[in-house]
Amino acid sequence: MILKIFTKLITVLIPLLFIQSSLFSPLTKAEDILIFIRDDVYQDYMTFLNGQDVHTIKNFSGKNIRRDVVDMIIAQQALKIGGFEHSFKYATGKINFRNTKMLASGRLLISFDSYWLADAKALNDSVYTSDAVIRQGEYIAGIYTSPSNNAVLAITELDDLQKFTAVSTPKWRTDWQTLKLLYLKELIHEDEWLSQARMVNLGWIDFLLMPFNSTPDQSFTMDKIHLVPVKGVAIELKDSRHFVISTKHPHGKIAFKAINIGLKKLRSQHRIVQAFTQAGFFVSPDKVKILNLN
Repeated sequence: MILKIFTKLITVLIPLLFIQSSLFSPLTKAEDILIFIRDDVYQDYMTFLNGQDVHTIKNFSGKNIRRDVVDMIIAQQALKIGGFEHSFKYATGKINFRNTKMLASGRLLISFDSYWLADAKALNDSVYTSDAVIRQGEYIAGIYTSPSNNAVLAITELDDLQKFTAVSTPKWRTDWQTLKLLYLKELIHEDEWLSQARMVNLGWIDFLLMPFNSTPDQSFTMDKIHLVPVKGVAIELKDSRHFVISTKHPHGKIAFKAINIGLKKLRSQHRIVQAFTQAGFFVSPDKVKILNLN
């Protein structure tokens, strides 16, 4: 009788021990981590990748490349270089500031869209802030407007801007403060970026600040939205941009350590500047007149 009971226990315990060892073995494949991403960014990211391994990309020229897509690629490359073994899966949608709440709660590990340092500092209690991916002085934005807005397209001096309206959100502290210091006719508050672009496209608002695009004429097109930059002029946004990582996510600390190791390596190889330059985002100050330089 005792032998039969012992045999049954062995039959039950051996599979359980096998399952337990599989779950906690260091050889177990790292699980995918869910990342929430804005749908238009994800679409451009997938189109640009076109089947390439994200970790092997070194050429950032081509269609559908933009600042947020470069951010997304650099973040993954830096994490991998730093030893972070997890891969990612994506949930898309019209996500913007919801990401900040998910970072604070630990539901989101990292924002692949970098944050202004001013915005990251406001989240100090809930995020780690990486080394700069875009350093102060490197972010030079275009003044984007509708192709039919000839008055805006004729801007050549800082004083010219005071006749016009712009749109942004105070949730982007650096963008908002920069525009406030231009003393515009009116600065309109709209939190959703796509709504901002539509309002300018329709002529309801004169312009918005945008990263220079990689298209030959630097124009931006998405669905029915078509915006063009004022030629020869730009606005400097006086802040740096960083990746933010949740302190409450179970992989937060190791991801923070890994991304900084990776960013240092990419920086030393000049690959970050090269990526943003090839993507058309970094524009030489020699090629444009920065209206708010002082």
